[in-house]
Amino acid sequence: MKEAILAYKNHFGHYPEAVLADTIYRTRENRKFCKELGIRLSGPRLGRPAKDPHVLAEQKKVEKQDHGERNAIEGKFGEGKRTYELGLIQTRLQATSETTIALQLVIMNLEKILRDTFLSFFLRKVRQLNRLFFVHHNFKTA
Repeated sequence: MKEAILAYKNHFGHYPEAVLADTIYRTRENRKFCKELGIRLSGPRLGRPAKDPHVLAEQKKVEKQDHGERNAIEGKFGEGKRTYELGLIQTRLQATSETTIALQLVIMNLEKILRDTFLSFFLRKVRQLNRLFFVHHNFKTA
């Protein structure tokens, strides 16, 4: 996890605001590392819950939001494994595996762009047809 955070800083020039980590990565060492850098680590805090109900409610709200974002990410991984067979990659070299995964992610993104484009085109045509249909037939609503 530390390597990923440092790679993020090298790429973007700053540390991430939050890390939505799986339970296995929420160790005391990683929590300390994130705290030192001012990074919020997703998941429940260690120790007793806060006594102040406002602070507790805010913490729960942030945890719920993080959980929702993490579910969306995990769902995309699940879709990649089911639909694009990312779970079946069996190349011998690490570089080949990384290339195969990257290509599959590009395909996933292209298909989403095509779906969104087709949907917007389709909806535009439906609206045009509705206008033509209702204008030419002069329907009266009772």
